[in-house]
Amino acid sequence: MTTPERILDRQALLRILEALRAKGQTVVFTNGCFDILHAGHAALLEAAAALGDLLVVGLNSDVSARRLKGAGRPVVPEEQRARLLAALRAVDYVVLFDEDTPQALIEALLPDVLAKGEDYALEEIVGREAVEDHGGRVVRLPLVAGLSSSGLIARLGPEGCGTKSPDPPPETRSTTST
Repeated sequence: MTTPERILDRQALLRILEALRAKGQTVVFTNGCFDILHAGHAALLEAAAALGDLLVVGLNSDVSARRLKGAGRPVVPEEQRARLLAALRAVDYVVLFDEDTPQALIEALLPDVLAKGEDYALEEIVGREAVEDHGGRVVRLPLVAGLSSSGLIARLGPEGCGTKSPDPPPETRSTTST
């Protein structure tokens, strides 16, 4: 399957998930703006994918991300953000949503597992009740300290040229010498 074929609208995704669930596959869902993709996103998506058979990422559209993040965001347009996410091995499908929250999308998809970063308290996770009422579970995943799109944007500054990058966390440093 090509990368663009993994970016679906809600109805197409529902049809595919119905067929996959009939085969006993476990559907995991997570969501976000994923404005400037970074290693923290990759770690979260890999951890989410490990919770089931396939990972669906709900992606805030440009209008949704702008309402949530403010003027100047997103930095990367939705088509490019969707393509980057769909190209990742951990991600099976990407679906965009225009609403401020993924509540309606989660209620339509009813994933078996809803995964979010541990920066959200369990009771704050949008869609939690719908998933749990349907017999699913909600999992809070650890974040990589010091990594965020907002932090990267702040370091770039108004001119778009960054200041010195912080040292990477020890677990991401290369151990090979050159």
